Amino acid sequence: MLAPQNPGVPKIPRSLFAARPAVGHTTSALNFDCYPKGYFMSSVASVEKPSQSIGLHAHQLHWRYALPIAAVHVLACLAFLPLFFSWSGVVLAALCTHLFGMLGINLCYHRLLTHRSLTTPLWLEHVLATIALCSLEDTPVRWVATHRLHHVHSDETADPHSPNDGLGWSHAGWLLRAAPSRRSLAFYDRYARDVIADSYYRWLEKRPFTVLYIYAAQIPVFGACGWIVSWCVNGHTAAATQLALSWIVWGVFVRTVLVWHQTWSVNSLSHVFGYRTYETKENSRNNWLVALIAAGEGWHNNHHHDPVSASVQHRWWEFDPTYYCICLLAKLGLAHDIVLPRHIRQARTAAATTSRELVP
Repeated sequence: MLAPQNPGVPKIPRSLFAARPAVGHTTSALNFDCYPKGYFMSSVASVEKPSQSIGLHAHQLHWRYALPIAAVHVLACLAFLPLFFSWSGVVLAALCTHLFGMLGINLCYHRLLTHRSLTTPLWLEHVLATIALCSLEDTPVRWVATHRLHHVHSDETADPHSPNDGLGWSHAGWLLRAAPSRRSLAFYDRYARDVIADSYYRWLEKRPFTVLYIYAAQIPVFGACGWIVSWCVNGHTAAATQLALSWIVWGVFVRTVLVWHQTWSVNSLSHVFGYRTYETKENSRNNWLVALIAAGEGWHNNHHHDPVSASVQHRWWEFDPTYYCICLLAKLGLAHDIVLPRHIRQARTAAATTSRELVP
């Protein structure tokens, strides 16, 4: 069963995510007795005092992350070989980078699950989360817990990816070092209790290698699509096989690397380079280049100013394609309870207050 919360540790600020009713979720759902032995490597104490474990594990490589990251980067390099090149593959990589990154990571992992900036039907939430898994950026529970920790301790010692420890560290280095304090049930219970209460996300956590199986399952899908398209166009088996291989390399491996680096750039570049519209307590920046490649996520100072907002567009030219996608879902009746930016919420509250005062 879960260890009790330490009353001496501050709770997560409610301003980081909107309160949502946990329909059908009960605390009994958080019993993890069936976890693989040794999967959780630390106790509650390591969550309460993360600095104690930093020095102990500072030079231990996190193989479970390091090996897939290295392997996918190597496989993506196949794109430089003529056998695996095609212009349709290049276009496919560009489109899928935008769609998988925006729908899976930005919309689902970040704005929907982490900050609860909107709600969607549960089936759609699970579909979006599965799309995120196809980019191999960890499970929903771990992603959400780590990002909420970042907001609580942004650019402080406990921040998992602060550029204060180096730009390379904040970009990807932090993923390669062992961090037992962020692999414990106590950590997930503290920072992602609402997410881990969901049966699908809990199922993923109980089977750590399922993420790799889901990721691998898309490889034959991309390959089959490329083969069928080429066969229908020219009818040659050799050409169909070549395009199938090209679509696998560009549509899966190159796309994964691009999604990784656009997400990591938010953690690194958007805390170092850019302008600050708001004087927040950390070093977040609005970076137009990161915003361009990451579908709006680069307006990071706007986000840290108002984390719960579904939109990071605070000026007309700060385009936020992820929010436009949320608006499209709302038009289709698939997104509800959308949290608008703070200045809009405050203006509406002031207008409503004024209207009540004018009523005789």
